[in-house]
Amino acid sequence: MVLLVFQPLVLMMKCALIIPPWLPEEIFASKTAGSQINYWQPLGTLYVAAALQRAGHEVRFYNGAFMTHRQIMAGVAEFGPEFVGLYSTTFGWRKAQAMAAALREARDDFFLAVGGPFPIAVQEQCLVECPQLDAVVTGEGEETVVELLQRLDSGDFTGVLGLVWRRGEEVVKNPPRPLITDLDALPFPARELLGDAAGQYVPPPATYKRKPVAVIITSRGCNRRCLYCFQIDKSRKSGIRYRSVDNVMAEIRHCLAQGYREIKFIDDTLAADYDRAMELARRIKEEKLDFTWFASAVVNQVDEKLLRAFKEAGCWAILFGAESGVQKDLNTIHKGTTLAQIRKAVAAAKRVGITVYTPFLFGIPGQTFADGLKSIEFALEIDPDIANFHALTPFPGTELWDNLEKYGTVSHDLSDYTYQGAAFIPYSMTREEINELRRIAFKRFYSRPRFLWRRLLALRSVNDLKAAWEGVKSLFWLHFGGKFFGRR
Repeated sequence: MVLLVFQPLVLMMKCALIIPPWLPEEIFASKTAGSQINYWQPLGTLYVAAALQRAGHEVRFYNGAFMTHRQIMAGVAEFGPEFVGLYSTTFGWRKAQAMAAALREARDDFFLAVGGPFPIAVQEQCLVECPQLDAVVTGEGEETVVELLQRLDSGDFTGVLGLVWRRGEEVVKNPPRPLITDLDALPFPARELLGDAAGQYVPPPATYKRKPVAVIITSRGCNRRCLYCFQIDKSRKSGIRYRSVDNVMAEIRHCLAQGYREIKFIDDTLAADYDRAMELARRIKEEKLDFTWFASAVVNQVDEKLLRAFKEAGCWAILFGAESGVQKDLNTIHKGTTLAQIRKAVAAAKRVGITVYTPFLFGIPGQTFADGLKSIEFALEIDPDIANFHALTPFPGTELWDNLEKYGTVSHDLSDYTYQGAAFIPYSMTREEINELRRIAFKRFYSRPRFLWRRLLALRSVNDLKAAWEGVKSLFWLHFGGKFFGRR
């Protein structure tokens, strides 16, 4: 006798995932946008897309980094989705609201949800401020959105964890969804949805060697408590959730088969588990995979042995979050590192031949203008290959945001929340001082003959020439552009 096993019927739905349109000049100073603009592959959205595809749904992706408002509206109208998911950062929230209003004006027969860092942080506030929305996905969208679609016909989302939704005039906040612990069970991001635009997803000119560039994250979460960092797990009880090295290697091979030739690992720190990081480097080298790569790490989690293993496996650059050259400031932001550790890590990376990037922050609570000048001197002392100088930004959901009255004042203009605009002003400094420190830092660091000569000797490719030209233009405007880092 043959037993027939019937699988539950999956109702295929058309799903549109949208990042609202934005322009580089809305984030960066218009004169230097060419040397700063960063087009990341939107991994969060692509992970959700892959989960929807695996559940049997048809997915299309519309990215406003490369599409106008009119193009997105036309594409959605042609597709006719039953579900639309918007992505929003803090900076992008007003644009997400505008897109939601336009979509609703055109059609009203679809379910409209929003996700991303800002909605996850403020949750029901999004439904209050944007009446066109039906729901907010508050975490682990790969599972929440799939379950939401299973209930779409009924309209009752009671029990769908990680969701805030409308039930008539009532806003219902469901309990949070537990964090995904088995990351290997997730499908790889649906990069095929990027289509012909895949080659346009590149970091700033000086921060990659080869194109096209894929982005991979090998872990989720963080066990550190930096004042300015947003994590869904505010308590940090879950710590870091790791993918297996086998699973990461499979995704690397998958990306190479798709034609990618460089990978950016965007973990908060690839070296949090030292032995795992060493094993990953060993496996990449052992398999002789043809790609270059870039990673980030915390300075007290690396040593010369690990960095050399990275280099031998194809790592050409590493980012160390220096943040400040004043120990008091590092303590204030709960960085958990020392100036000595920063010096040691930068020197070790340079010895093994890895390009070093170090971001610094101005506007740290309690930081004075004099402290900021000391940070600039420290940046010149450790002499990384590339340094960046940001304004500390109090993103919703961070400890800084949750304790603003304790630390300083905040801008209510969401366009300031980009690391470029001074959205947060500590009691110890003014907005003008923060902007002036950034101007001084960029000018002093990048005007040094030593730096300029080193960059000249490093020219090897068309990309190097492009990066150098964009840098020259930015340097010109730093010297002669007058007020540079003020409000746009």
